[in-house]
Amino acid sequence: MAPGTKSIMLILSSPSGAGKTTISKKIQQKHKNFKISVSHTTRKARPNEINGVDYHFVDDLEFKKMIKRGDFYEHAKIFDNFYGTSKKSIEELTKNNFDILFDIDWQGTQQLSKFKELKLLKIFILPPSKDELEKRLKSRNQDNQEIINKRLNSYDMDKLHWSEYDYVVLNDNLESCYAQIEKILLDYKKNFINS
Repeated sequence: MAPGTKSIMLILSSPSGAGKTTISKKIQQKHKNFKISVSHTTRKARPNEINGVDYHFVDDLEFKKMIKRGDFYEHAKIFDNFYGTSKKSIEELTKNNFDILFDIDWQGTQQLSKFKELKLLKIFILPPSKDELEKRLKSRNQDNQEIINKRLNSYDMDKLHWSEYDYVVLNDNLESCYAQIEKILLDYKKNFINS
């Protein structure tokens, strides 16, 4: 059976700092059947991150071997680090009838969309403005100014890809943004079950 035939596959994308990881965690807490797809990355772990939970942390050499072997549904280089979704991890989740949540960018979404057997619901989350995004990135206190500048520069590129998604939701308030996504998800689930 092709992966995803019984599983809902939700993609959440946004410019870095627009709230997609927080919303992903809220969805997973409320909908126990949703599992967040844990990406592989060459990025160094942040102090609060756990290998195998937040990401699978690997070095450049291992990541490149995985690309060569065709282990990924999608992979991309973002801010000097590689990120990728392994086929094996998705197949494991769908085999157990879990719904899957992808917290990935537009590059990953484009690549995943090429696999027609994956039935994807694609939602793009927008911050209210670039200024607000900068405030959020600074208040997270996770990155230095150079990284914040890179993330802000990529915002303009991210904006060019909103139209590739099924829905675009503005996150000017976390609770109302989450409520909108929740409604989209429940409507989709109803149609998905009846299709």
